[in-house]
Amino acid sequence: MTKARQLFNGLFTLPDLAWPLVGRVFYRNFLVFKKTWKAQIMFNFVEPMLYLWAMGFGLGVYVSQIQGQPYINFLAPGLIASSAMFSTTYEMTYGSFTRMGYQKTFHGMVATPVSMDDVVMGELLYGTFKGVLYGSVFFLVVALFGLVKSPLALFIPFPLALMALVFSIMSLIWTSIAPNYDSFGYFFTLFVSPMFLFSGIFFPIDNLPAGIRFLPWLTPLYHTVEIIRPLVLGQVTPAVLGHVAWLLVFIVLALRLPLVMVKNRLVQ
Repeated sequence: MTKARQLFNGLFTLPDLAWPLVGRVFYRNFLVFKKTWKAQIMFNFVEPMLYLWAMGFGLGVYVSQIQGQPYINFLAPGLIASSAMFSTTYEMTYGSFTRMGYQKTFHGMVATPVSMDDVVMGELLYGTFKGVLYGSVFFLVVALFGLVKSPLALFIPFPLALMALVFSIMSLIWTSIAPNYDSFGYFFTLFVSPMFLFSGIFFPIDNLPAGIRFLPWLTPLYHTVEIIRPLVLGQVTPAVLGHVAWLLVFIVLALRLPLVMVKNRLVQ
């Protein structure tokens, strides 16, 4: 049976999930995280903080208001989303690849009553947790700077969770076909970095050339920024529901892919 046919058949097979066992997989990863959380938080926290200082307080001095807001108020909500994106993506690429390959953690878990679907779903939930955690930590920093203008910002963990799950799915799909660590450079260079730069974090996408203005709409980061920014600034409109719907539809359509592809990778 070809790889394509295996993937096609797997997409239409019900996953073998036992949610208590999924929780055990998540808890195993969480126990490891408890031993290294200080170093991990610093790694994912310092970079967006530098962007906030350099772009917000530095470049922002020379930039006029954007959409009626000082530049740092426009910038900060996007950095909340990007902080969650990077933490999830690093975990679901380098971290998952290490557990799947070099450490043989996945192999060890499926030697127990835990199924491969349980393992992959536990990984996805762990990646989602990391994104919500780091995005929320950076949100607290933004609040301490006095940049949060509305109590609606307390709902930020919800769009962060949706986006983190989307990036967990995307990253684990790439991890399932990655031959080595070096291949993740292509993922970050071709997908993650362009999203970071052109998803409305640093400037409105209306400033892009007309011919490519639709591209950010295809990215989960853009939709998350368009949810978080109104929540932080207190400018929520019905358009937010459309961005939430985009993330939900992506999850429904793509969730089965990593479950099948990681399983096929380990079987082969």
